[in-house]
Amino acid sequence: MKETPVQQRVRLEAGYSDIMLWRNNVGVLPDRDGRPVRFGLANESAKQNAEFKSSDLIGIYPMLITPAMVGQRVGVFIAPETKHTDWHMTPSDAHAKAQLAFHDVVRQYGGRAGFVRSAEEFHMMLAGVILRG
Repeated sequence: MKETPVQQRVRLEAGYSDIMLWRNNVGVLPDRDGRPVRFGLANESAKQNAEFKSSDLIGIYPMLITPAMVGQRVGVFIAPETKHTDWHMTPSDAHAKAQLAFHDVVRQYGGRAGFVRSAEEFHMMLAGVILRG
């Protein structure tokens, strides 16, 4: 299955699971005076974007905290990167390596991130399984 249908299924699954997801378009376009305007997360410079690429989808996963935290519900930052079902990361894939760098930072700070090729892998990512393709 191509990436777009995978992403659509992940977004539907998120909706059924009370998870907020937004599309994160990243790029650069000229303004009316020809000056470049960068958009999307982690895209403050061309150098940063070459080494660190934010995910296709950005969201918040509601997580119920243990009784030790008085039953609070908190939002956990999530960053699924959707890929086609047959995708596998190769050693020469600089784009995927930059996406993995973003995932590593998200996880380092308590979020959930990973490459997902199906709704099932999306749920694995939410459970904290590290999906590196």
